[in-house]
Amino acid sequence: MAKTTESLEEFYSHKLNKPLANSNHIGQFNVFSIKDQIKSNSSSPTYIRRDFYKIMLFQGENIFHFSDKSIPVKGNTLLFFNPQVPYTYDALKADTDGYFCVFKDELFKNNYRMNLNELPLFSSTDQPIFMLGAEESKEVNICFEKIIKEFNSDYIYKYELIKNYIVELIYLGMKLQPTARLYQHPDASSRLTAVFTELLERQFPIESTAQRFELRSPKMFADCLAVHVNYLNRAIKKNTGRTTTDHIFERLTTEAKVLLRHTNWSVAEIGYVLGFEDPAHFNHFFKKRTNNTPLTFRSV
Repeated sequence: MAKTTESLEEFYSHKLNKPLANSNHIGQFNVFSIKDQIKSNSSSPTYIRRDFYKIMLFQGENIFHFSDKSIPVKGNTLLFFNPQVPYTYDALKADTDGYFCVFKDELFKNNYRMNLNELPLFSSTDQPIFMLGAEESKEVNICFEKIIKEFNSDYIYKYELIKNYIVELIYLGMKLQPTARLYQHPDASSRLTAVFTELLERQFPIESTAQRFELRSPKMFADCLAVHVNYLNRAIKKNTGRTTTDHIFERLTTEAKVLLRHTNWSVAEIGYVLGFEDPAHFNHFFKKRTNNTPLTFRSV
């Protein structure tokens, strides 16, 4: 079966010829210069979904391919890429410049509690491409320069600053008026996927030990949405390239990391609010997903 989704690990391995950096840091953030990618003969990305987010300042001329649309760009362009929509772009010209950063949604779930899927820039219903004027280009350039400076520094709180700069880019993009809307929910399965995602995110964040994550299986979600579980599973797989269970487990893992790092709740309490009756089951789940026990992760 043809591969439908590229992981961040595969992105590093195949495109950058290096292992995944910052694997122990929530969000797995990194930032790159497009010119450096050209010098290293990095190839254009395969037309596929990614399991991570990307924000790009593109300086040059190219054609970006999103879903079933091809959009030519010229000059300075700010682009937002999300895990829901497959994309690629044509071969980079020698005079292309700019920057891009990549990250998982975990980056904003430990203290910002920001749900990227709820932002227009990262939904599959809004155009993620913005042509920039001179002042806007200068502003975005400064943001990326600050990000790169902090990323290469030894400052203990550099990722907190980086998150602030990324938020600045996001809200700048939200201020810009898109020239057209690219995506609608074209069929019932895409609408169902959007409702499933909203229902999953609505259960978070977990803010007290009295709160509990209840919808832990595809069957529970299907019952809530009044559809057969097989139909739900097919719709999610078709529209995201991943299984319903994978979405649920990834979101559980993200919340578990947040609670381990930012609460003083016991491992048993965290397991319970995430729907695990037996702490041993939570330990097994977490270790299988992260290669660390909850206590080991908390101590890092």
